[in-house]
Amino acid sequence: MSFTYNYPHFALTVDAVIFSKSDAGLNVLLIRRAHEPFKDRWAFPGGYVNIDEVIDNAVYRELLEETNLSNVSLKRFDIFDAIDRDPRERTVSVIYYGFINGSKESIKAGDDAKDAKLFPVNNLPELAFDHSIILKKIVEVVQK
Repeated sequence: MSFTYNYPHFALTVDAVIFSKSDAGLNVLLIRRAHEPFKDRWAFPGGYVNIDEVIDNAVYRELLEETNLSNVSLKRFDIFDAIDRDPRERTVSVIYYGFINGSKESIKAGDDAKDAKLFPVNNLPELAFDHSIILKKIVEVVQK
């Protein structure tokens, strides 16, 4: 498939915001990035949508590759498209969310994630990209 256009294109990505409830409160699953940009910072599992896959499949693929989670029911939340949200290129991300039972899941970092674990939403490390903005908006919805 080859095309030539007279205008630039943007990249399409997906991110999975995975929550787990505990006695201490709400937790979110984050991965530690193995590569630039934001190497060693924490982020949501996610990545680029391949040219030959649909968005819903891409988010499940990325979640599996980066966290070893496969049986999570995900819902689309929103689209984030700030012009400068990714320093590599113009990127638009479709955000999904879901819940897991953190004590029963086997979370294991893989692919371009060097670590993966749950963090309390009120005690987070510095997040990559615009993920702190996304998290703030999505927490308002899931805590209702």
